[in-house]
Amino acid sequence: MGRRAVRYAVGAVGLWLAALAVPGCTSTTSSKAEAGEAAVRRFFQALPSGDCAVLGPMLVTGQGVPPCEETVKDLREHGMGLVDVLDAKVDGRDPNAVVVRARVSQGGTERAEPFLFRVERQGDGWRLRL
Repeated sequence: MGRRAVRYAVGAVGLWLAALAVPGCTSTTSSKAEAGEAAVRRFFQALPSGDCAVLGPMLVTGQGVPPCEETVKDLREHGMGLVDVLDAKVDGRDPNAVVVRARVSQGGTERAEPFLFRVERQGDGWRLRL
């Protein structure tokens, strides 16, 4: 077998292995993106209640993060609502974060530009950072 044939065979095997690896990555990435979308939808479905016993566990917690009551008050005062989720992608800087692009309304009027939400894996679930 000549050098050219060996390089071709090695290249073909490499491409084939890469093709096998991609569906696994896509599946993981896809499930993370779906989890991010679902977290945004669940939060906005529950937002009208204003109940932080329900909404609090859906929000990122930690130092520097405003309490649920403050976040919910601000969102409700601005009449923020979810119109539709456009797409979601795993954050390239953090595999445990998803950026969800969505159409939102404020005060009953849909914003012209999409809004970006960051959803992060905390503990065993996905939580919205607002």
